[in-house]
Amino acid sequence: MNHDSIITSKTQLVKWFEEGNKKKENWKVGTEHEKFAYNYDKEKNSFIPAEYDSKSGIENFLLEISKLGWEKISEKGRITALKKDNQSITLEPGGQIELSGAPLENIHKACKETNTHLKLVKKLGEKLNITLIGLGSRPLEKTESISWMPKARYQIMKNYMPTKGVHGLDMMLSTCTVQANLDYSDELDMKKKTLLAVKLQPLVTALFANSPLSNGSPNGYLSKRRFFWMHTDPDRCGTLKIVFEDDFSFSKYVDYALSVPMYFIIRKNEYINCSGMSFKDFLNGKLQQLPGQRPTFKDWEDHLSTIFTEVRLKKFIEVRGADAGSWRRTCALPAFWVGILYDKNVLTHALEICKKWTFNDVNNLAEEVAKEGLKAKIKGNKVIDICKELIKFSRKGLKTRNILDAKGRDETQYLSVLEEIVQSEKTPADNILENYRLKWKGNITNLIRELSY
Repeated sequence: MNHDSIITSKTQLVKWFEEGNKKKENWKVGTEHEKFAYNYDKEKNSFIPAEYDSKSGIENFLLEISKLGWEKISEKGRITALKKDNQSITLEPGGQIELSGAPLENIHKACKETNTHLKLVKKLGEKLNITLIGLGSRPLEKTESISWMPKARYQIMKNYMPTKGVHGLDMMLSTCTVQANLDYSDELDMKKKTLLAVKLQPLVTALFANSPLSNGSPNGYLSKRRFFWMHTDPDRCGTLKIVFEDDFSFSKYVDYALSVPMYFIIRKNEYINCSGMSFKDFLNGKLQQLPGQRPTFKDWEDHLSTIFTEVRLKKFIEVRGADAGSWRRTCALPAFWVGILYDKNVLTHALEICKKWTFNDVNNLAEEVAKEGLKAKIKGNKVIDICKELIKFSRKGLKTRNILDAKGRDETQYLSVLEEIVQSEKTPADNILENYRLKWKGNITNLIRELSY
């Protein structure tokens, strides 16, 4: 369906999702990962968040990247994104830099893409005095001190977020994540994968927990990022409840998406504030900002991009439950999910493990893992034990794929960092807290220096 085609019925929206159906041999994986950008102040021996328009700022950073063949995307003359070869580099509200990777055939290619990107931004960052680091939330600076990036959608969200939850601005300005995008073959396959992904998100949060510090000291959480997200906007965030219903389907997801209040629409490159308005009204030509007009599929895609549940549906499945982190963990996240979701037998066995978990169970576990990480429990079972089992499942799924790199290694190599985590029974956040107390002596500068890319 063409982006500019007019939508007049719900049936068209269901068909839009059905267009995502792909044969197994055509399944791919995409990776998206964010990182914080800092400038090092030699005089103060400290790191400060990079501004947009300073000499060592985000705009110049994007300009440097654009010289290497990336197309510039601008808003009112300000560069806000770059595109190249089905990849895009975009700015999150507080200057977090995100790579949205291309859909790729295997984890070897996905990890190569990550490696290429991180090497590039590291090299250019050194040139501009920009240090990049993968953490789930900012370890030092307060949210109110962070400058906003010049993107119109963020201004609309900035004003609307505080009306819905207490931590919307914290989420926008002070968090980073890594996520994977996975394909489905048909509605039933989508249903199984989405249900499993939703149920496993808290466990993935535990494995990747990497945000235990705020304002320069321990914040009482292992994943403060997950905590922020749980208190952002109940209309569009958290655990996707409808997937627990037996009759969950594309149609049900369309109904859900139509119920989520709008943020904006774009006309002639201008953002029109529609915050709190109904897309259903828009579908019926009753949107007060554009009376008599109906949405296009581009409007629909923009709207879907403002749904922030831990798992969200497009023409693929987005899994969004992990804190940003190290180079190796950025490769491990898509590997874990491909191993779990792309093998039919593994998918079935994994669903059996969490068969009796209810929405409330999963929602409560999300709250618990944000604080307790791998020490949390669900229905009397330890998260650490379930994670060990799931990593074995993922390894089996990747082993069966038997996709080898140039050195003859299969995709299971990317799980080694997760196996190290469960063997040690320490999350990345646990290690940060230990180093904060002992090695770094409470000095956040040392943390950023040692954990940066």
